[in-house]
Amino acid sequence: MRRLTLALAAAGAALPGTGFAQTAQGDVAVTIYNNNMALVQDKRELRLPAGKSKQDFPDVSAQIRPETVTLATTGATIVEQNFDFDLLTPESLMEKAVGQNVTIVRGGQSLPAKVLAYNEGAVVEINGRIEILQKEDRVVFPALPPSLRARPTLSVTLDADSAGARPATLSYLTYGMGWRSDYVVLFDEKAGKIDVQGWLTLTNNSGTTYTNANTLLVAGGGGQGGRGAGSVMQPGTETAGRERIGDFYVYPIPGRVTIAQRQQKQVSFLDVAGAPAAKAYAYRNSWLGRQDQPRSVDTVLRFSSSKDGGLGDALPAGTVRIYMRDARGAPQFIGENGIGHTPMGSRIAIKTGEAFDVKVKTVVQTREKVNDRKWRTTMVYTLTNARPDAVVVELSQGGLDSWWKDTRILEESQASERVNADEALWKVSVPANGEATLTATFETRY
Repeated sequence: MRRLTLALAAAGAALPGTGFAQTAQGDVAVTIYNNNMALVQDKRELRLPAGKSKQDFPDVSAQIRPETVTLATTGATIVEQNFDFDLLTPESLMEKAVGQNVTIVRGGQSLPAKVLAYNEGAVVEINGRIEILQKEDRVVFPALPPSLRARPTLSVTLDADSAGARPATLSYLTYGMGWRSDYVVLFDEKAGKIDVQGWLTLTNNSGTTYTNANTLLVAGGGGQGGRGAGSVMQPGTETAGRERIGDFYVYPIPGRVTIAQRQQKQVSFLDVAGAPAAKAYAYRNSWLGRQDQPRSVDTVLRFSSSKDGGLGDALPAGTVRIYMRDARGAPQFIGENGIGHTPMGSRIAIKTGEAFDVKVKTVVQTREKVNDRKWRTTMVYTLTNARPDAVVVELSQGGLDSWWKDTRILEESQASERVNADEALWKVSVPANGEATLTATFETRY
């Protein structure tokens, strides 16, 4: 699309009284949810004549849901409302000028012209000739089309009982606003402690800036529920000391903030030092899973969100990024993973990566059909450890009861814990610079 220099013939056509740098908003409150949705409540003062009048509300969201608009005021009723989202841009100005007369300034000359079409460029008629506007041309328009707005504007026709000023609260839902939580964790393995900084990141793509807004963030409103990939959470039963709306937790932003269009804003909501944490090694084998080559076990960081011995808060869904200090004392990134909305008192296990030196090789040693209803399978698990210290690997075998509920472990070289009907767990000690072997025989229907 060619870039054209555009102008209005009359200076007064540039929407007098509605400066672009200022806002027409009043006392604004914004409640932002996890699912790209926000509730805006804007308190303004109206000066109404008696009877019917049209009132414009500029600086509403460009992604407003018009069907959700409510206007609360005294002594007036709503007759009609319209949302004008056809915004003033060079392209929209040219589109509205099709069929209209304009002035082309070219080489210091002013040439009367008529705009014939605007499709990936402007076609005009000048002195009976059909031309395509060039990059150096400047177009002067006689007036601003009434349908174009400098800012998203809601127009409301009100019927007032009497003339005078009165407060009014405009409320609406809008798309284009959301937030997420991010956690920065510094893990001290020797001390068994973590320092955690929690951040809330607001994003505004609604098309409008909200100035000096009272802002609330609501965690749990439909969009980010569920577990983060690679993280395990055993939910807690403690009640966090936070404000709630229904079943959702509320995270207010201290003071008032301006949320600019196309801006990300970060605020801290969690700062904990010295919470207990521990590293673990884990590996889950699928039913009849076997490998030609050993595979690395998962490295897992475990901690709690409980009040005593944990982070002491409910954690909104987000990404946990984990760091450890190197030999020089500098923090280095070691992995990240997601968590879902996590109640206070939960036990959390974050997979940070795969261990370089700790591996498992699984082999189906024997498998025989006992009868039409029974199979007998012997698995051998070989664990190796190239680290200079001993480790414990939490080795689990899954798929034991995917369909049937009568699987048994007939023999095992080390006692297991039956985590659930589908999974058995062994905590296998592997010596430093050594290996350990576990065998188990299962009786299943398959």
